[in-house]
Amino acid sequence: MSAQLQENRDSVTLYGRRWSRENADLSRTFDILVVIIMFIAITAAFHLHFQLTVGDWDFWVDWKDRQYWVTATPILLIAFPAALQYVFWEKFRLPIAATVCMLGLTLGIWITRYSGFHTWSYFPFSMVWPATMIAGGLILDAVLLLTGSALITAIIGGMSFGLLFYPANWPLLAPFRLPMEAMNSLVSVGDYIGYAYTRTSTPEYLRFIERGTLRTFGGHSAVVSAFFSGFVCILVYLLWWYIGMAFARVATLPNRMKSFMGLHDRGAEGKDA
Repeated sequence: MSAQLQENRDSVTLYGRRWSRENADLSRTFDILVVIIMFIAITAAFHLHFQLTVGDWDFWVDWKDRQYWVTATPILLIAFPAALQYVFWEKFRLPIAATVCMLGLTLGIWITRYSGFHTWSYFPFSMVWPATMIAGGLILDAVLLLTGSALITAIIGGMSFGLLFYPANWPLLAPFRLPMEAMNSLVSVGDYIGYAYTRTSTPEYLRFIERGTLRTFGGHSAVVSAFFSGFVCILVYLLWWYIGMAFARVATLPNRMKSFMGLHDRGAEGKDA
């Protein structure tokens, strides 16, 4: 009886099988390490994608305009979450992919802004603060959880992802939209920071902000840009959902090494005989 009691204390049942407590602890530790490694990998890959696509539109506060920044940033940000949502939802039934992507990206961006822009180059945080994208990730995951449909998530979640970007960042951006007079000219606080804090640049990085026909919409360029961004987000979401589906498929190739090396399967020879 004591031996049976000791065996029950030293073992545990997981997924219908008996495991020793040591093996169960090792399995749990391995799972935790895999989760941490995957989070770091997603953060690094998404951050690299963000740096190479959005780039300067989110680096500087004076580049956060009502036209290009509002339009381009959500369109380029929805790609990675859409692909990972297929993997997390279809393979694990976890509606957390978009939120995990946005949390990882936010963490990676803040590490870069603090270590590279502020500590290394001495830019003030008021000039290099990153935009927040967590609200859009929560909306995508919530719609996918409630509907379970990629199409509905693309239509409702994708449109909401584009529309919510500017309002979610407005509490951070509003102080830099206040008007001020500088050298007998009316500018915003963000514009003046950009003028006063000169950065080295090449011709392709010269600042062209809000130069377009959207000014004819009575000053509501941010609203028009947000709706256009939301519409394009629908298409980009569907495209990257199927890209995630393609990369998630497991494909195997026939092993020709044995025949190439002159080795033959004895079981196959017995069948032929």
